[in-house]
Amino acid sequence: MVTINSAENALKSVYLGAVTELLNTKINPLMSKIEQTSTDVWGKEIRKAVSVGINGGIGAGEESGALPDAHGNSYLQFVSTLKNLYGQIEISDKAIRASANDRGAFTDLLNAEIEGLLKASKFNLGRMLYGDGTGLLGKVRSATGYTVIVDDARNFIEGLAVDFYEQSERKVANAHIIAVDHATKKITVDKDLTSVTEGAGIYVQNSKDKEITGLGAIFDTSKSLYGIDRSESAVLNPIVKEDVGAISETMMQEIIDRLETEAGSTVDFIAVSADVKYAYMDYMSQYKRNIDIMNLDGGFKSLSFNGIPVVYDRFVPKGTMYMLDTSVFHLHQLCDWRFLETENGNILRQSQGQPVYTATLVKYCDLVCDRPNGQAMLKGVTAA
Repeated sequence: MVTINSAENALKSVYLGAVTELLNTKINPLMSKIEQTSTDVWGKEIRKAVSVGINGGIGAGEESGALPDAHGNSYLQFVSTLKNLYGQIEISDKAIRASANDRGAFTDLLNAEIEGLLKASKFNLGRMLYGDGTGLLGKVRSATGYTVIVDDARNFIEGLAVDFYEQSERKVANAHIIAVDHATKKITVDKDLTSVTEGAGIYVQNSKDKEITGLGAIFDTSKSLYGIDRSESAVLNPIVKEDVGAISETMMQEIIDRLETEAGSTVDFIAVSADVKYAYMDYMSQYKRNIDIMNLDGGFKSLSFNGIPVVYDRFVPKGTMYMLDTSVFHLHQLCDWRFLETENGNILRQSQGQPVYTATLVKYCDLVCDRPNGQAMLKGVTAA
């Protein structure tokens, strides 16, 4: 017979390992390339000493002359706060009782909840990887009644719960997205938006300024990074090129070579927006060249440029191409995904005043790039 205890045992012993594997390797092509580690985590912070340049204690000399003077490595101290990532599943008491004598039905119930969690995580973790850590989804152009026109709809999806902020003041909290029209950039929610004005920011519920340090933060050279002002070291400044124009193999290779020459980086991942992907495919077809397809870890497929995967991701801004050396990206974590437990070790808890049980997955982590200057962002890429 299925009980709360047997449900908890199944979540702990059967589902947790599978869910962890899926969240870490199959959620997003970029995530599958990033090493996850527990090193350099101190309490609630990540403190990482990153070497700058090379050891200076080398040189040439006479056969019996003086040896080179010793010069140790130079370091920067990166500091970042661990971010709190949560995911919840919910099972009603009625559903548990209805399937109490049918293990197959209960397994289907758990599978449905886990699949829903994975779908939501795929969207949110992918978005955070390319975000700036603020949780900003987009800005309001106009709002009327229960609808809002936004500047960019790529970060919105039905079912997401969002907050509307004007500067630091939250105007509308926990508005549930009912519909998204990507063509017109119109979002429909379940709360009145009369108090929301043009320019207001839209954030995931309760997540403002609490998300991981994604590519948006790494490439925003107007702000400090990992607690250090970017003017203190060139290592903190990636290549950012505006108004790049027509795509070409030569243009792409020039940036790759520059990253190798100036930062010692080896580009192994290229992320592009949909329009840049189409521009690249059109460029290759114009010159009657085959477009190679690569199989990536995690079951993903991508285009290829000289053996480097060219991956489309919906969260890359329009007209943008990222060129990354993923070997210097690390997701530092206090622990891997775990269920929150009570003092008695229970993971299923009854929601106060409701006949439902919830289980919460949690991970404390942040993304750190050891060599920001070894990465490049090309903006304004167009078709040839």
